[in-house]
Amino acid sequence: MTGTVLVTYGTTNGSTARIAEAVADVLRKDGLTVESLPARSVTSVTPYDAVVVGGGLYAGRWHKDARRFVRRHRPELAKRPVWFFSSGPLDATASERDIPPVRGVQRAMTRLDVREHVTFGGCLQEGAKGRVAGMILRSGKGGDFRDFGAIETWAEGVAHALTQTVAAAQTAVSGSHRSGPKTS
Repeated sequence: MTGTVLVTYGTTNGSTARIAEAVADVLRKDGLTVESLPARSVTSVTPYDAVVVGGGLYAGRWHKDARRFVRRHRPELAKRPVWFFSSGPLDATASERDIPPVRGVQRAMTRLDVREHVTFGGCLQEGAKGRVAGMILRSGKGGDFRDFGAIETWAEGVAHALTQTVAAAQTAVSGSHRSGPKTS
């Protein structure tokens, strides 16, 4: 493992994309090579050693692009370390307690042996697309509930796990070069 990571996401109004970029920035600061892309634009996960997948939550479901990405790339994802995050609660609950993954995300986690999942607060601000978004904003329930300190802390944990995996892989490779047949 060389430390190339894909951070991919499904988003409608850009809130989840901003979280993905924050995660990618932390991973880069820890020396990993990172590419951050919308889930719908990823054609292969083969070039990546690990993958972080994020999806906005809409009516109790992960964003369709995140769901489709996981379904389309399931065989390859199963061969590498994967982390999931969700974004969406439009209140402080994500900062106050752990929110378990929604049912569809939990099923995908089990199938792929995902390392970890976390739910972050969402963001819905004036100008957001969609009829439901407009209704939520008119009701006064919009706002930005993303906690970038919590996002960075979680990403640091992912980076630590990845750097440990990279170090272990490099040790195994260098150890195999030293342990060849002995000659006398």
